[in-house]
Amino acid sequence: MNYSEFQPGLKARAATAALAVTTAFTVISLGLAAVTAEPARAEGMASDVRAALMARLPKTPITGLSCEGFGGLCEVVSGNTLFYVDETARYLMVGRLYDMETRRDVTAARLLELNPDLLAAGAARADADNARHETGPEARPTATKVDLTGLPAEGAIQWGPANAPKVVVFSDFQCGYCQRLTGELVKAGVRVEERPISIFGAKSREISEAVLCATDPVAALHRAYAGEAVPQRKGCKAKGLDANEAFARAQGFSGTPVVVRASDGAVLQGYRPAAEIRKFLGLASNKGGR
Repeated sequence: MNYSEFQPGLKARAATAALAVTTAFTVISLGLAAVTAEPARAEGMASDVRAALMARLPKTPITGLSCEGFGGLCEVVSGNTLFYVDETARYLMVGRLYDMETRRDVTAARLLELNPDLLAAGAARADADNARHETGPEARPTATKVDLTGLPAEGAIQWGPANAPKVVVFSDFQCGYCQRLTGELVKAGVRVEERPISIFGAKSREISEAVLCATDPVAALHRAYAGEAVPQRKGCKAKGLDANEAFARAQGFSGTPVVVRASDGAVLQGYRPAAEIRKFLGLASNKGGR
């Protein structure tokens, strides 16, 4: 995308925003509408915005454009990058858009869809930065293959088809990438042994204990990822969390999620779409994958 068309010197910053979801906001100018556009109006708006962008940014290829669900803004996709404009295409923003109601990084989610290989590494780096107060600056290099045999049965939540190929996932219930990965694991149709670790501190530990102590840990796991409260079961002391965290530290898992192939201990770091998870397991693609 040729950002230099509309602002000299912005090209390098735009590339940074596209390559790392941890980039700071670079706001040229922004006019936010008070409400999200209705579908019919959004469709008409998108057509008008596309025409305006073609006139104002003739050298910028527009590969995708949507004006629905962005609080009055339109999301514009150009190759593997994206930016936002208002309904007149006069004001443009390069940076991250957050949904404060659902506490979701909208930009990060879309960039993961556009370029999952690049952003999986970025996600791990971002989570590692957030977790540095927990793991310390002297974190070990991440292992590419691990021995899972020493992990206790406690501290794990088993879910997914019982007879499907299995992955072990080290995750944090406050990690947005972990939440997103859960949906892809469902699509991939795999068996999951989820092992929580407290990358984001005491609150993460509290949620993990509540999930492991729940009468139905699988249902509690999905409630936790949905942002719903999981009540603490009185008198229950969750086992296995210390072992999970000790194992993660020993292997250099400073970010989440981390996917481990149960058959041989091979490690896949960060978020991955369903198709890539199935490929990692040596499975054919299915309709649920992308």
